[in-house]
Amino acid sequence: MAGMTSLRRFAPLRWLGMVPFFAFTFLFLILPTLYIVFGAFRTPQGAFTFDNILALNTPSIRSAYWVSIKVSFMSALLGCLIGFAMAAAVTVGRLPRGVRNPLVTFSGVASNFAGVPLAFAFIATIGPAGLITAYLRTEWGINLRLLGFNLLSTKGLILTYLFFQIPLMILIITPALDGLKREWREAAAILGASGFQYWRSVALPILFPSILGTLALLFANAFGAVATAIALTGPSLNIAPILLYAQIRGDVLGSPNLGYALAFGMIVITGLANTVYIWLRARSERWLK
Repeated sequence: MAGMTSLRRFAPLRWLGMVPFFAFTFLFLILPTLYIVFGAFRTPQGAFTFDNILALNTPSIRSAYWVSIKVSFMSALLGCLIGFAMAAAVTVGRLPRGVRNPLVTFSGVASNFAGVPLAFAFIATIGPAGLITAYLRTEWGINLRLLGFNLLSTKGLILTYLFFQIPLMILIITPALDGLKREWREAAAILGASGFQYWRSVALPILFPSILGTLALLFANAFGAVATAIALTGPSLNIAPILLYAQIRGDVLGSPNLGYALAFGMIVITGLANTVYIWLRARSERWLK
């Protein structure tokens, strides 16, 4: 009994390790988000208004949102397809065990490699004067520019985003692939199903919530990627993160509260995407337990 009383007395001390987490979450996530939300519905004088939200319905801002959605969706879709194929190859594709560990380790690093370093790496490699661009032009007579490729465009931004989208897909979908039980495949084989029929009727329906949820997460990941887009294309590409950055610097929009409204719209879109991911992940985990 004395031991139990002592444990109860010091139980609150177990929460001390979580204090930094709660502090950082409140100071750098919750508080800034609330500041943006309140600012989106305020005038410069502090009065409540819907004018900032209504002002988002302008051609330039609508276009910026639409281009951001297209870039985010295409990079998420390609990241899911390529990442799924790579993860399946090392989990159920019977590749050598020595391939999986380096791939997962690289994916853990590459999924967090973004911003200015990533943009510089792509510009130095396949930019207008990049290493590979110059090599193809001088040694093989292949001019990527004449072929229609431009790194400083929406297609170039999608290609750059794939560098961290594919590894993120690998990290998330690999545990789901590992969760496919061997008994399911054996049962399908006993019933006369081919490998294609097993994947079409058993494996993919089970994995579909995980794949669709990861697609939503990758969409949110790309939609909020500000530093990479700015460092790669600068102001030449009209997307929501660059427009928001220009507002922060005071280059484009005259009202700071309109900038808050622009950021609020991005929060809503990424929040919806993350909600879809959490819901679908919960559904998929019920099958894979």
